[in-house]
Amino acid sequence: MMNLKKSIFTVGGYTIISRLLGFVRDILIANFLGAGMQADVFFVAFRFPNLFRRLFAEGAFSAAFVPIFSDLWEKEGRRRAHDFADHAFTILALILICFLIIVEIFMPWAIYLIAPGFDKIPGKVELAIELSRITFPYLLFISLVSLQSGVLNSLGKFAAAAAVPVILNITIIVTLIGFTSKGVNPGYVLSWAISIAGIIQFLWLFYYCQKEGLPIWFKKPRLSSKIKLLGKRALPVVFGASLYQLNLLIGTILASFISDGAVSYLYYADRVTQLPLGVFGVSVGTALLPTLSRQLSAGDEDAAIKSQNRGLEYSLLLTIPSTIALIIIPEPIIMVLFERGAFDHQATLATCNAMIAFALGLPAYVLIRVLAPGFFAREDTLTPVRVAGVSMVLNIILNILLMQKLGYVGIAMASSVSAWANALGLAFILRRKGGLVLNKKLKARVLKNSLASLLMGAGLYLGSGFFDFSMMTSEIERVSSLGVLVGFSVVLFGILIYFFGAFSPDDFRRAKN
Repeated sequence: MMNLKKSIFTVGGYTIISRLLGFVRDILIANFLGAGMQADVFFVAFRFPNLFRRLFAEGAFSAAFVPIFSDLWEKEGRRRAHDFADHAFTILALILICFLIIVEIFMPWAIYLIAPGFDKIPGKVELAIELSRITFPYLLFISLVSLQSGVLNSLGKFAAAAAVPVILNITIIVTLIGFTSKGVNPGYVLSWAISIAGIIQFLWLFYYCQKEGLPIWFKKPRLSSKIKLLGKRALPVVFGASLYQLNLLIGTILASFISDGAVSYLYYADRVTQLPLGVFGVSVGTALLPTLSRQLSAGDEDAAIKSQNRGLEYSLLLTIPSTIALIIIPEPIIMVLFERGAFDHQATLATCNAMIAFALGLPAYVLIRVLAPGFFAREDTLTPVRVAGVSMVLNIILNILLMQKLGYVGIAMASSVSAWANALGLAFILRRKGGLVLNKKLKARVLKNSLASLLMGAGLYLGSGFFDFSMMTSEIERVSSLGVLVGFSVVLFGILIYFFGAFSPDDFRRAKN
């Protein structure tokens, strides 16, 4: 039986490394591109393949693939599970290759669709088309990587798959430093780096699948009963993922009309909030799905409910204080991370406003990641789609209403409110279906954690009054001052959760075993 705590710590550890490298990456991007035309164009080119990646792979294939693969492994053995994975890989690859060719041909129309406001500035649409054609092949490789990750995660081998984002960030950092110093346009450097990283990521996981005796490769396509079942279960999640991606697309479209730089402000703000989401939400959700799938395949409903509770507990432990910290000290964070080179103080202030709005929804984003596996592991891929559909409609309405007065900040605020509607809807339905039984331990620890977080926030607010970052001209002074603030808040929070009994050293020791 998988150790859920150990799996979460493994994925979370690599995710922390990836996010830290991601900040280095974004610091370099901000330095070379700033928050103007070039940055807007690159972020659209980068978001385009990622939009379909979540549609084809992370959302649909992982949610539908892992339970079937785990069930075959438990009941029919390695060979049948391996055969199923090969056929799924082949069919996914063929679909993606055809889709890739079509999109590359019709890229000009695609750019006018996702960023229609770009045509207000001469040359912006043309550059977006060119860079998007370079980045789009990344979709093929990262989607196949997601399937390989599903295989390894189902076997309880989380480390190799968790290291995949690290490869992307290292590739971008190395190429950006290496080629921009030679006078090459940083937008082109970044775009080529993304596609190259996709190839490296694929080869990385191909090696580790082969190491486990499960090299995933092409087979003659065959629509077996399990492949048909995969398609049947994946289709609702594809639709649900398309709803979520439509939310992002609508936000990008609206931001492209607001002002030059609006797309960039939302991107940088989202990147900061993605750190706790990736560490506490994605890592728990990644470890939870195969754990729940195996427990339910073995008929152990009580163990699955217990795992769901622990997943919620671990994910909220640091999400709540992170949310409070992002709201209390947004300006020092953005200044230290991005304010240099082409990224000026005006861009800092604009990004701070968006980050506060995103941070308000951070716990909801994490809860969605942790609650969704409760449905997928029970082979229910339809309910999360219905909830996402309602949330999408709410998001569109709020986008239109809030952007009238709040501009791009309204887009971020609408995202947070709709995320809370999604999370609460999932929790209500999962509990009604009997898959979510909140025990006393979870309730008590979340309450204690919230109290400790609020007190930590008060201490951070008082402590931040001793620093005036706007008057600091030295990079070292800014970084060290933020380090003192963060270190103080971490120590204070650690003391408070230990005092209140929200977490103990024994919990950490058991997680490593």
